[in-house]
Amino acid sequence: MELSLFGYIEDLQELAIIERPVRRSLKTPEEIERLTVDEELNDIERAVYLLSSGQDIQGTSVVANLPVLIRQNPSESLRRVVPKIREVLHVAGIEMQLTAAYSFLTILQEESVPVHSYCLSFLQIILQNLEHRDIGVSNAWLDTLLAVIDVLPKETIRHEILNPLVSKAQLSQTLQSRLTSCKILGKLANKFEAHIVKRDILPLVESLCQDVEYEVRSCMCRQLELIAQGIGTELTKAAILPELIELARDEGSSVRLSAFETLVNLLSMFDHDDRSQIVLPLVKSFCEKSFKADESVLTSLSLHLGKLCHGLQGLFTQEQHMWFLEFYKKLCRLGLHQENGHNDNQIENIELEKKYSTMRKNCAYNFPAMVVFVGAKNFHIELYATFFCLCHDPDVPVRYSIALGFCEVCKLLGSNVYLIHKELVALLQDDSLEVVDALLDHLPETLELMTSGGDNSGLDNKLMIVPDLVPALTSAEQRVANSLKWRSHEKILQKFSCLPHIISSDQIYYRFLHRMFTIILNNNVLPVQKAASRTLCIFLRYNRKQEQRHEIIQKLVEQLGQGKSYWNRQRFLDTCEYIMEFFSKSFFCKYFYLSVLELTSDPVANVRMKVCYMFPKLKSTLKLPADKHLLQQLELCVRKLLCQEKDKDVLAVVKRTVLELDRMELTMDTFQKRFFEKDLLDQEKEREEHLLLEMEQIEKEKQQSEARSNNEKSYERKLSRESKKSKLIRSQSFSSQAIHPKHSTLEKGTSKSSSVIGVGKNVLLPFVEDSLKVRTSSASASASFSNAATTSSRGQGGTCDQKTNGSKEGQSRKLSLKNRKPKS
Repeated sequence: MELSLFGYIEDLQELAIIERPVRRSLKTPEEIERLTVDEELNDIERAVYLLSSGQDIQGTSVVANLPVLIRQNPSESLRRVVPKIREVLHVAGIEMQLTAAYSFLTILQEESVPVHSYCLSFLQIILQNLEHRDIGVSNAWLDTLLAVIDVLPKETIRHEILNPLVSKAQLSQTLQSRLTSCKILGKLANKFEAHIVKRDILPLVESLCQDVEYEVRSCMCRQLELIAQGIGTELTKAAILPELIELARDEGSSVRLSAFETLVNLLSMFDHDDRSQIVLPLVKSFCEKSFKADESVLTSLSLHLGKLCHGLQGLFTQEQHMWFLEFYKKLCRLGLHQENGHNDNQIENIELEKKYSTMRKNCAYNFPAMVVFVGAKNFHIELYATFFCLCHDPDVPVRYSIALGFCEVCKLLGSNVYLIHKELVALLQDDSLEVVDALLDHLPETLELMTSGGDNSGLDNKLMIVPDLVPALTSAEQRVANSLKWRSHEKILQKFSCLPHIISSDQIYYRFLHRMFTIILNNNVLPVQKAASRTLCIFLRYNRKQEQRHEIIQKLVEQLGQGKSYWNRQRFLDTCEYIMEFFSKSFFCKYFYLSVLELTSDPVANVRMKVCYMFPKLKSTLKLPADKHLLQQLELCVRKLLCQEKDKDVLAVVKRTVLELDRMELTMDTFQKRFFEKDLLDQEKEREEHLLLEMEQIEKEKQQSEARSNNEKSYERKLSRESKKSKLIRSQSFSSQAIHPKHSTLEKGTSKSSSVIGVGKNVLLPFVEDSLKVRTSSASASASFSNAATTSSRGQGGTCDQKTNGSKEGQSRKLSLKNRKPKS
């Protein structure tokens, strides 16, 4: 294999073979000559020429351009071009036929000609081509005719459409003709009074409902809803309901399905008795037969089941209610387990799996209606397991459908919404970004319902869901950011703006706010950056800590406004526009005004130009006389740009902006009538900002008071413990000293007598013993005294013993004194 400069020779030969048909498709000089048209012809003449002698492609081009010709020259176009088109359409191909049907419909919708002129010029052409041999062309002309019927007068409809329809609806006509008649009859029912419909249209309807072809019976059955709306309740009950009952028992499955869907759509037109005695048993029997033997009907049945249960609400017995609920649950499980008598080999069939997946998707779509059917109080017992299965279904379309209706389910559950908070977290963490995107459409409302959860349980719900919700939201945003779906990323960042109403300011600051900064600084998609910038400003708006607000503002100015990348500096200007939208004028002037003006000296022309476009907005934020110095700074920057700007585009913008600035009137500190609404709105924003500061101060004071009260409580507890300890020590000391004071008194008395006698304690004791020898009782008293003294010296003993010993001591002292008196 030889290698050339451009690749292998064989590959080049293959490319050459591919290119040959392209060369053959080019027009020859003879063909170009036939396609050439005289340039001096006007539009009408050129159209007539091309329709007469041009090729098919040229004629099709004229037909496609007919709405433009009629707008430019309606009379000449209707007189010369339309008759020529009528002639050509008899032998025209499919492409020109389809183009003509579309062009005629466009002319009708644009109302380029009066209705009378339209009927004269176009109606007969439409009616002639209705029975075209190609079904696609026939349907295209039928769609045009049905649109025309809406604007036609009754007499024209009667003579041109209804009268010929009597013959076209007969069995002798073709199948396509009878199908077309069915659709036209459904449209005509709303154009005439009920008695005319009963006399002229209902006989044709009954005939077509009994047609030998099931396609005709099915088509006519689908039109019965429109006919019922045209004839009213009484005639519907008398004429339409019997036909529906018969068609519901038809041998053709498509006919039975059409009858079922029409019955469901007409439930509101039947009275209580008809619904309970006729419709309910009929649809129950239909569902039973379909589930057992007719799977082709189950797909449509699963789609309409919610509407059926809702329309028959209040008519079910307990047994019927449970039957329909179990039937719905079975449909939700089809294809997941062995259901409906199918074995594993049948379930492996791909077509069957797709059908089952579609049924489960329809069940997910109908889930809110089934919540109404069972009631919020019974949801946990009756439907929660089914809801769990749908949220964790293996097929993405099923989970996508349940995610779309998740918010509606939350509304219906009310205070029981906490039951499904785990499913919300699971869907936010779903592997498919389509599911996450479906959940995002109503995410703010869903989160509000989930965290409020009724009148009494809001705080409990927040405490329950927020710990799981915050990681789920952050992971969802990360996964969307890592994908190539920047629109989904933009959407989720926009939806995050609801978080200040859902979670605390600190949680936003630590888990979301810095992520917004990262996206603004590093993301390359402008809509995503703007969405992050807008959400960041909302986070800043509702931040309740001044220290955090100042940090955010500083990062905005330093990392964006003074950033090295001109792209970041432009994003700073976008952020400032959001600041002007969400904050008061005084807030913007205090923190951002001068930083914006500094960018008039930016080295990049695009940044300077963007600042120049913002000059009118900057001036509108000023209030005189308080902001006079800022106005001077603005005027100085404008003069500097007019004198020194070298870029012609920037200079042109500055010159246009100066004219606009001169026409602007500044707001004064006092209210002015012309600015009353804007000033009032700005004052409200300023009041809210001050309120946030006051709330922060109140929270600080509350925290400080709580800290002081906690300190005081701990100090009181400490004092209490110390007091109890000291009391315990004193009580122990008192109990140990209950005898010691008497002992010490005796010692004092002994020492005193020793000092009088002039001898020590050892001298006194023999004297006392000698003095007590007279009576035996005194000796026993002395023994008890010595025992009491021994007990008190150990520091132990009961209070009762101490009192007894004390009394004995007193008695012994009295006895000793009595014995001493006679001796002296």
